Amino acid sequence: MLCTRVIPVVLIDGYSVVKTIQFKERRNLGNPITVARVYNTRNVDEMILLDIDASKQNRSIDLFTIEEITSECFMPLAVGGGLRTLDDIRSVLCRGADKVVLNTIAIDDPNFIAEASSVFGAQCIVASVDIKKDGDNFYVFSRGQIVDKDPFEWILQLQQLGAGEMFITSVDRDGTMTECENEIICKTVPKLEIPLIYNGGVSCPKDMVIPVKQGVSSVAAASIFHFTRWTPDSCKSELRAHGIPVRLIN
Repeated sequence: MLCTRVIPVVLIDGYSVVKTIQFKERRNLGNPITVARVYNTRNVDEMILLDIDASKQNRSIDLFTIEEITSECFMPLAVGGGLRTLDDIRSVLCRGADKVVLNTIAIDDPNFIAEASSVFGAQCIVASVDIKKDGDNFYVFSRGQIVDKDPFEWILQLQQLGAGEMFITSVDRDGTMTECENEIICKTVPKLEIPLIYNGGVSCPKDMVIPVKQGVSSVAAASIFHFTRWTPDSCKSELRAHGIPVRLIN
């Protein structure tokens, strides 16, 4: 059985680390290279680095930042933010990233997922979907607003187009540390044959157990690692205590 991964998410707004709450409020947390060094010493399974302003500012994530992180840190790195062309992806991979995270471009041009997967391999392509609840229904959330698109059908389409991994975020739980949005997980897992990373709402290590029991391959988090005493190893120890295989050094 494959080990469950615990993945820190580092959001940047160009050159500084930020943490959002429901994709709105922001708190500045300093230099991404410094944050990455800390995670590198904590033996994390993987890190996701996302520039949340890149697409709306019509630019790509800063390549120097990626190069600095990968030159000093030896954890797998998935990178997203403003990647809109094959050359953008190639530049990020050449700087040492292992995967790319694609969100906005997939909404604008779904066939780009197929093209990118064909050129770089599905294992490099992580499709990202931000999901928000409105009334009794869930919708795709993009560019600060709800999109009239069923997120679960969209997830299925992204898989069919060639994404090798899925990264879903609950917008309503983002930064709140109020437990995971299990309804989203229950609706997503049956759609997928590829690994699923869930993100949003983790408040303590125990919160990661239910998503994994429901079929999630990896659990991502940010606030719990920025603002509490819990570490990725704390989370993996809790998962192991519930019989879930994880990679622990000690």
